[in-house]
Amino acid sequence: MPSSPSKDKSDIETVTVSVTADDAASSVDNASDDVKLAVDLIYLFESNEIDPQIALSALEIVKGDLERKLKVR
Repeated sequence: MPSSPSKDKSDIETVTVSVTADDAASSVDNASDDVKLAVDLIYLFESNEIDPQIALSALEIVKGDLERKLKVR
């Protein structure tokens, strides 16, 4: 496959994609369980206006808890 020439910022075309709520819901419905959970968590954080740094800190706590539970099994 031939390499494409490098482009500067003025050569890059912006593409806008329109997705309806039904399309998005359908995509999530067909997604794996981990993706569905990630979408739910993102929605939870954004709808409650959780600061991203706080969300990341909380996710680290959750990750540690889940990793400990996996070791107990």
